[in-house]
Amino acid sequence: MGDIKLGLNLEFARLENQGFDWAMDHAAGVGYKYIEPMVHWGRELLSAAGYFHSRSMLDDPLILKRAAEDRGLRISSLSSHAPLAKPDVAVEYLRQSIRYAAEVGAPMIMVDDGPTPAWTSEDENYTLMRYTLQEAALVAEPRGIKIAIETHGPYTATPERLDKIMRLVDSPALTINLDTGNSYLSENDPHEWLEQIIGRVSHMHAKDISHDDAKRLRGKVRGMLGCACGEGVINWKPIVDTLTRADHDVVLSVECGSLDAAKKSYTYLSALIDEAKTLTLVDGAKTTTAPGSPLADIPSRRTP
Repeated sequence: MGDIKLGLNLEFARLENQGFDWAMDHAAGVGYKYIEPMVHWGRELLSAAGYFHSRSMLDDPLILKRAAEDRGLRISSLSSHAPLAKPDVAVEYLRQSIRYAAEVGAPMIMVDDGPTPAWTSEDENYTLMRYTLQEAALVAEPRGIKIAIETHGPYTATPERLDKIMRLVDSPALTINLDTGNSYLSENDPHEWLEQIIGRVSHMHAKDISHDDAKRLRGKVRGMLGCACGEGVINWKPIVDTLTRADHDVVLSVECGSLDAAKKSYTYLSALIDEAKTLTLVDGAKTTTAPGSPLADIPSRRTP
């Protein structure tokens, strides 16, 4: 039986117009034990001035590592998104982020299919993505770093298309980050999808979509920052139950748009995770919530 490790993507600081240190302080203050920072190339004014949460890979990676350790935090992944079908951009960026991850102690980097060139065909894009992923895997494998493919764009919008990307390269470095909100926006059932691929999922973005955003945007966009987990359309209880039954640990990294949403998500998901652990029998079987349990009234999702 695996363990669900609750984490926080530092994207919650973006709409708060706050920087890296602010995000780290508040993540630890809320109670999260895992964080998912973003890294970038070069120098960027907003991050340097403390208005954005990303870290430059020109900085000593030990700064990021010690910033986490000093707050009692662990890094679940580096947000290293690059357009896989644009190897002129993505290959060197991913190589550097993998080396950076190894030095900061992050077990994986996060990528997605990203925007594609305007002039390429679908077959050409798969070839370009294969080249990028193969070059990245050659750097990741000897360092023991995973490359997590996130459900985010058109080439990861369905189980079939995600599977095709995962089969482009034969490498133990490739793993999956299932984003619950993005998969829902792409008109899938996140729990059904998770059940199909749980053996390949090592990291998840815990993202809920508000009822209003779901009505307006489902089928029209494939990614956005979410609301507080438990306040939207995602049915969390079966997702947590599936992760509890997995034979490996999975980080459930909350991706939301505000500090308030991060706090609410922590409270809500922690209760569900504790409930699932409490009700797991010694042999790994699951039972339903017992009548009269103090956790029995926790909803699998909230109504507006």
